[in-house]
Amino acid sequence: MKLKLTKPLAFFDLETTGLNIATDRIVEISIVKIMPNGDKEIKTKLINPTIPISAESVAIHGITEDKIKDKATFKEVANELNDFIKGCDLAGFNSNRFDVPLIAEEFLRAGIDFNVSDRKLVDVQNIFHKMEQRTLVAAYKFYCDKDLTNAHSAEADTTATYEILEAQIAKYSDLEADTDFLSEFSQMTKNADLLGRFVYDENNVVVFNFGKHKGKAITEVLEKEPGYYGWMMNGDFPLYTKKVMKDIKAKMKPTSKPLQHKPKPNKPTYKKPNKANSEPTEDRLNMLKNKFNS
Repeated sequence: MKLKLTKPLAFFDLETTGLNIATDRIVEISIVKIMPNGDKEIKTKLINPTIPISAESVAIHGITEDKIKDKATFKEVANELNDFIKGCDLAGFNSNRFDVPLIAEEFLRAGIDFNVSDRKLVDVQNIFHKMEQRTLVAAYKFYCDKDLTNAHSAEADTTATYEILEAQIAKYSDLEADTDFLSEFSQMTKNADLLGRFVYDENNVVVFNFGKHKGKAITEVLEKEPGYYGWMMNGDFPLYTKKVMKDIKAKMKPTSKPLQHKPKPNKPTYKKPNKANSEPTEDRLNMLKNKFNS
């Protein structure tokens, strides 16, 4: 059964310098764009991350700093990649927790206002874990009856992920072939940001999903503890998480009343004495004489 698409679905996979969403960088990206008519376009690029690649990462994907030292940086190819996936829903393997948040960081760092609010996100790993709970290699063997040679090559992993999703749809009658259903089904939590620092509760209110305010509405916390906003914006949180926080704060109505200036007290004014009262009269002179001579 083929995917029923109303707009392109871009499968992508990243190889990176490490696993920290906020600080690590992309060293290779491969995108397989599936058009509604079934046509396929592939774009694969090695990228200079401008920071060291951890030894653990090199051991997994085999991309050394020598291989990418002369390649373009992400900022230099950001517009090209953004144009390639423009108007696409996004899919991948473990993409909701890693690939989508990390590529969002790279785009925002490059000055591109990347947003997923108008995209469907299909995480093939979440579908797999709900159905079978295996690894990508095992999933490829299980669903496609193929051995995944050249695993951890971005293009091989991406192509395998696309084939697995099609095999999952064919295997499970409960799965529907359209992106709306697959996006909803592949969510483990209903995230408000990409990493799940903020989630929607049962009333569709955005709440914290970590720390001392876990379960509390963001708007409620910001009203009672305004300094928490500054702490998060200055902290080591992903840019996309900060973007969501900033958008929520911008939509909040001001709760504090504007300062009212109290009117300044009137200065006592000097009243000139009435000439009629200030000039001595005969009666007043007599009274003074009597007072001081008594």
